[in-house]
Amino acid sequence: MAADRLRLLERHLVDRYIDSGRLAGAQLLIARHGEILFDGCWGSLDLARGTPLPDDAVYRIYSMTKPVTCVAALILIERGLLSLDDPVALHIPEWSDLGVRVSGEAGSWQAAAAERPMRIVDLFRHTAGLTYGFQNKTAVDAAYRDRAIGEPHGALTSDETIAALADIPLDFVPGSAWNYSIATDILGFIVERVGGRPLDRFMREEIFAPLGMADTGFTVRSDQARRFAASYRRLPDGTLALHDEPASSPYLAPPTFFSGGGGLVSTAHDYMCFALMLAGGGALGDARILSPLTVRLMGSNHLPGGRDIAALSRSAYSEALYAGMGFGLGVAVVTDPVRTGMLCSPGEMHWGGMASTVFWVDPAEALCVTFMTQLLPSAAYPIRRELRALVYGSLTRLGHS
Repeated sequence: MAADRLRLLERHLVDRYIDSGRLAGAQLLIARHGEILFDGCWGSLDLARGTPLPDDAVYRIYSMTKPVTCVAALILIERGLLSLDDPVALHIPEWSDLGVRVSGEAGSWQAAAAERPMRIVDLFRHTAGLTYGFQNKTAVDAAYRDRAIGEPHGALTSDETIAALADIPLDFVPGSAWNYSIATDILGFIVERVGGRPLDRFMREEIFAPLGMADTGFTVRSDQARRFAASYRRLPDGTLALHDEPASSPYLAPPTFFSGGGGLVSTAHDYMCFALMLAGGGALGDARILSPLTVRLMGSNHLPGGRDIAALSRSAYSEALYAGMGFGLGVAVVTDPVRTGMLCSPGEMHWGGMASTVFWVDPAEALCVTFMTQLLPSAAYPIRRELRALVYGSLTRLGHS
């Protein structure tokens, strides 16, 4: 990678986002061929206190939890305990009679029998007929909001969430559409049931400990509290308002349930270990988490008919662009770089989080990128697109060269 281009990248982030006050702090790691070539850290951990952002800052990664949960489920698939074509009701009998909403409003809708059952692969790829309350499009979304379904620090436990969803019809026939949803939380519940351990313990024993991810978990430990970043929300005038105060954050206490869809905190270096494991075909150093074939399957487009998200989406919001993007087993996958309108490679895997975090793994260029900050919403600025241009613009030769 060209040193002058990397300096340009750093200057862009500092001038456009840190010094301008658009972001409180940011951290970027870039690795190529398994070696970290860039490690930048700028701004503040907490604006009110003026604390400089440390290299080991702890961040809320929100939906970047999803690929981790999917790797946990893939571990169970490799052990023969779970299959992509399993009906979900095999593992959640409470859902054996789920119907599909055909008309009506929340609480008075009419539902019909689904034309086919929801399968485990539907949970991986968001084609299960589930939703998020914040999608705010249908009566099913409204029912999720009314019952506070999917809130890690809310009132419902995992079993109560499953029971509540048993009373709400699906928003569409499984496999017929793509909708960003609570599906990965449900996959996390299944990992707990099939894996015989709470999700936090399963992830710690099977993923975090082997990869050396000591700062990743569902709760901010007391020894991490001084490194826990404040999160902010962008106001209409562009200023920042505190969203979650580190000293009183709900992340300091155990959650009501372990949200496989968005509950983890992590560091930039911890998550880079996870990304490097994927780039390494399921292994990092002496630790093997998945087989190379499983990682290749994870990064393949699993959407029906090989279509992209744009062709199937009913989602009002997600952490990915739609055109030229397929969806694999827990990650968005680039199928057509031209249609994305961005610098990227076919087969690139990526996902982001609600606080503007993002990671991607590009096998063609032997490239891994992890970006951490704490600004909601993630669509506040086009920083992810800009990062791609700056990172790829720093390459001096192709990955196979």
